Amino acid sequence: MENNQITVHGHVQGVGFRAATKQIAEQIGVSGWVKNQPDGTVLIEAEGEHRKLQDFIKKIDEGPTPFSKVEALDVKNKDEIHHYKKFKVVQ
Repeated sequence: MENNQITVHGHVQGVGFRAATKQIAEQIGVSGWVKNQPDGTVLIEAEGEHRKLQDFIKKIDEGPTPFSKVEALDVKNKDEIHHYKKFKVVQ
């Protein structure tokens, strides 16, 4: 089990990015949360098996909606595991 904190840069707010991220996480089997940041980025905390997290990050990098444009991802591996039960959109 790993925990990644992912900051997504680009045109990622107001385009259905968080809802699409939740759908992708549920399809792949990743838990955690996603929320908009005041600086225009989206912050994701995702937990799961290494392979599932890599698949999740790849899908996020591709842009989960046709209206989003991901310019960069900052991925940090965190030591703390929270054992989230599901993936949710945080307001």
